Amino acid sequence: MKADIHPEYRAVVFHDVTSDFKILTRSTLGSKETVKWEDGNEYPLIKIEISSASHPFYTGKHKVIDSGGRIDKFQKRYAR
Repeated sequence: MKADIHPEYRAVVFHDVTSDFKILTRSTLGSKETVKWEDGNEYPLIKIEISSASHPFYTGKHKVIDSGGRIDKFQKRYAR
């Protein structure tokens, strides 16, 4: 690897503001905000609006909306 061309890869905390879920992971993103984690160290804090804790697909609250009977039209057209 060439020196001084890659961004710094460090530990950061991602905070899902909609579900108050926090995860400590590594990233190249930085932030001026910091948060004290469970281990007593301070890490940069990156706020996000959606994560696996609040996304409808992962929480099981995913809903299929049939607008205008498209599923029925498809089934009639390709019925065997």
